[in-house]
Amino acid sequence: MTLIAWIDHAAVLVFALTGALVASRAQLDIIGFAFLAILTGVGGGTVRDVLLDRNPVFWMADPTYLGVAVFAAFVVFFTAHLFESRYKAILWLDAAALAFAVAAGANIAATLGQSAAIVVVMGTVTGCLGGLMRDVVANEVPLVLKQGELYVTCAVAGAAVVALAPFAGLSQTPTVLAAAGITFGLRAGSIALGWSLPVYKSRPPRN
Repeated sequence: MTLIAWIDHAAVLVFALTGALVASRAQLDIIGFAFLAILTGVGGGTVRDVLLDRNPVFWMADPTYLGVAVFAAFVVFFTAHLFESRYKAILWLDAAALAFAVAAGANIAATLGQSAAIVVVMGTVTGCLGGLMRDVVANEVPLVLKQGELYVTCAVAGAAVVALAPFAGLSQTPTVLAAAGITFGLRAGSIALGWSLPVYKSRPPRN
């Protein structure tokens, strides 16, 4: 199995864990756990592959991705009660999944010969859309849209590493590791240290 395949599987696994943890917060049954785990695990990659016209979509070409997501759902179904703060667990697992998914998604676009702009967009799509789908379906405020959170910014920064790597002469392995590291580092800083970008504040209209 190639490095990208390992990272892609890791992204599906960790995102699926977050989907199952969200299902535990909503007190769903085992099928609900599996549904949210699969949706979160493969959602972003599915949109990426459809946009890039990859046929078949990655989890149809290799159904083990679905097995990984279902496995995560069953594990969380029987262990979620062990987490004192499920939301904190979701945050940190989501950060790790974001890092894996951005690196894998951007690299897939790069290997298909896409331009730097498309590489950044595909890395961001792969990293952000699964979690967005999870939160919307679970009727929670999406992490990607929460005020004061660095999220899309982290994905864009990580994907930009992959997009710019050819100009720096970097090979695949250090590029992917650097993309994942930067994505996770920025997201971790937002969670632990409160890093954020300035937000728009409305002002009263001028007379």
